[in-house]
Amino acid sequence: MQIKDLAERTGVSTKTIRYYQEIGVLPPPKRLPNGYRDYSQADVDRLKLVAGAPGLGFSLDDIGEIMDMRERREAPCRTVLDLMAEKADEIAGRIAALQRLETDLRQLHRFGLTFPTDDVDGKNCICHLVSERTPVSIEQGKMKVR
Repeated sequence: MQIKDLAERTGVSTKTIRYYQEIGVLPPPKRLPNGYRDYSQADVDRLKLVAGAPGLGFSLDDIGEIMDMRERREAPCRTVLDLMAEKADEIAGRIAALQRLETDLRQLHRFGLTFPTDDVDGKNCICHLVSERTPVSIEQGKMKVR
């Protein structure tokens, strides 16, 4: 099948397919006598794996490692499982950091409502705290710089 057919079957653009080949995540395809790329069902399966992995947080290096293992006829399943666990841990850390940020923003917002909102110079309002980017802790209506 030609590259346009591969793109249709996988939902991956021809430009992306060529890019994956260029960086080595996908092997170069066989060529027909007229120079056209010739893809097989194995290429469809391979591209679906390559295209699905970024949605799970896998980097191109991760995908390359998985594809290299497959090319060497090594089962990449343990590596994929390890990467999934690693990505899930990273996401849990980011979620915790975002939850802390949300808490800080909500507290700062409540505290900011006590400031004047007509300070054009931004010296005595919440804008001053934002422009300083000073981490603050707000406890019982009192602001403390961390």
